[in-house]
Amino acid sequence: MAQYDLIARMNGCFNELELALNDLSRFLRQLDLLQARVFSLPDIAKGEEHNPAEHIQVKAHTGEDAHQLALQHFQNLFIHHHGENISSKSAVRLPGVLCYAVDAAEHQAALLLIEEVNILKAELEHIVTVESGLAREQRFEFVHTHLRGLITLNAYRTISVLNDPDSVRFGWANKHIIKNVSRGEILAQLDKSLNAGRSVPPYSRDQWADNITREINDVKRIPEHAILKIKRPVKVQPIARVWYRNSQKQVQHPCPMPLIALCLKTPAFHPPKVGELADYDASAVKHKYKPVAQSLNLLIKRLHLYTDWSADQTSV
Repeated sequence: MAQYDLIARMNGCFNELELALNDLSRFLRQLDLLQARVFSLPDIAKGEEHNPAEHIQVKAHTGEDAHQLALQHFQNLFIHHHGENISSKSAVRLPGVLCYAVDAAEHQAALLLIEEVNILKAELEHIVTVESGLAREQRFEFVHTHLRGLITLNAYRTISVLNDPDSVRFGWANKHIIKNVSRGEILAQLDKSLNAGRSVPPYSRDQWADNITREINDVKRIPEHAILKIKRPVKVQPIARVWYRNSQKQVQHPCPMPLIALCLKTPAFHPPKVGELADYDASAVKHKYKPVAQSLNLLIKRLHLYTDWSADQTSV
């Protein structure tokens, strides 16, 4: 019974989200659009979700064309809204910004509508990722059994609001997730994988168990005092750098979907300056400051696990 209740709540939450997105889109169409600029990126095909991006070609859209694309993007939550060869495991990104001139009442109404959408997005994500009690690898099947073709990343991503920005510039961010871990934590993780008794293609169950056993032995060889880090690259992401003149402050936002900029109609009102998003070229990336990284050795490739210890060192 609890499972049926969970499914009913998930479907009910999603239906409310669709209605809230419709209300928001209808409201935004009625506002005074100052300018709109969005940037469409190449689709990610099935099976290519984890391929590193060396080059990303950007296509810019402005004016009413950009406005329509953005409003439709907020509501495109299913794979059938896109091409049949597009991956449902990777979110469709449309960086950019929609700038509206609003009075106080319109500003408050917009904030309330966007807040309602974001609350429902967070509730849907909580139902699927927490309340379901399902492991990460089981959630995809669970969601697609009841909401077939849903792109969960698109459904979960919240809509960001900018209040009276002076300029919005765009760029790309290259990052790594770096996490310090202990020898015990890694061994516990590997033991859990070994005891699960699963096979991971292209390996048979026995071959996969042999691989994990070898990884366990590799970790046990390093001394307890050795440093262990998970250093996992994150796919390059579009970002927005927003400048506020009054506070002399720049704020950086992830920008997988259009930002909504609300500009109050005041005597000192002026529309924000909006920049372009250039094509991404990994070979041309320049770091303003790149500190010298600690020398680490790759221990387990699939886990992105590194250590400061090497086999030619003597354990103390």
